[in-house]
Amino acid sequence: MRRQLPVVVAFCVLLLAAAACTPAQRSALAPADAPAAVPTSHPVSLLSLRAKPLDGGDFKLGRVISANAAYTRYYVTYRSGELKISGIMNVPSGKGPYPLLLLNHGYIDPAVYTNGRGLKREQDYLARAGYVVLHSDYRNHADSDRESDPEQRFRMGYAEDVMNAIAAVRAADLPFVDASRVGMLGHSMGGGVTLQLMAAKPDLITAAVLFAPVSGDARDNFERWTTSRPSTTAQIIAAYGRPEDNPAFWDNLSPLTYVNEFLTPVQIHHGTVDNDVPISWSDRLYTRLQAAGKESQFFVYRGEPHEFINAWPTVMRRTTQFFDVHVKATTTPSAVR
Repeated sequence: MRRQLPVVVAFCVLLLAAAACTPAQRSALAPADAPAAVPTSHPVSLLSLRAKPLDGGDFKLGRVISANAAYTRYYVTYRSGELKISGIMNVPSGKGPYPLLLLNHGYIDPAVYTNGRGLKREQDYLARAGYVVLHSDYRNHADSDRESDPEQRFRMGYAEDVMNAIAAVRAADLPFVDASRVGMLGHSMGGGVTLQLMAAKPDLITAAVLFAPVSGDARDNFERWTTSRPSTTAQIIAAYGRPEDNPAFWDNLSPLTYVNEFLTPVQIHHGTVDNDVPISWSDRLYTRLQAAGKESQFFVYRGEPHEFINAWPTVMRRTTQFFDVHVKATTTPSAVR
């Protein structure tokens, strides 16, 4: 059950509704310092993911799925390591080159997931705003190749796929995209994928927007969702130990451990009646970002659920403004090529 919002957050919500709370209003919420990362690298850890070289390529712009006056929607595939990954790309009409945004969808049962599903409103909106939008299906989804037991790696393969999507687009040298300017938007589980990327490859993107992201502490996600599946839970505990018995492993799996190393400005959006992901997780992430001196914003939306309804136009206006400042206006290429 989600804990009640801290008094200061409730105050912000009541007085400002969808406005962002200031750092001063949240200073009393600062938690203890995040645990230090253990220097040794477990094969299943963000440190191990960090050590992996980008291995994306063979980007293919496939058939036209649909077209309108503003953009054309393509079916795409690319290589992530040894796996073929499918997705979609919305390319604005005109000459370009346009900056690149990667959109990371939340959890949808892979058995029913179809190509490009998730964040459809956002895909359309951001393409119309002058961005090439790439939406990866991730491994084990749609037409992508399969990986056995993705749960045993805590879905870090998804983060690997979006990292390699950037590498694949850069290697393709497409004339209509400026892949030195890259932003990322993640919703729910896709927010967790984005946080994993920010911890593993801090200089790969130039801005990140998170819609109701899952927790940056792997323990929270494990307890909220994985423990309801006894077989998967038993396998994870047998392999890695319980969080209380092997804290170093769980720390090194958690993006919150690496907040001090984040290089990417972050904007967070969360509704107060989100029954899927507790708003307290976004509050804690924002507090950690502020304590670490990271450029960040947190917008709280009174009465909004996990997928924004009435506030969605405001959410998207703020999101686009944020990307316009940190991605579209950026002239210095990302350090990772």
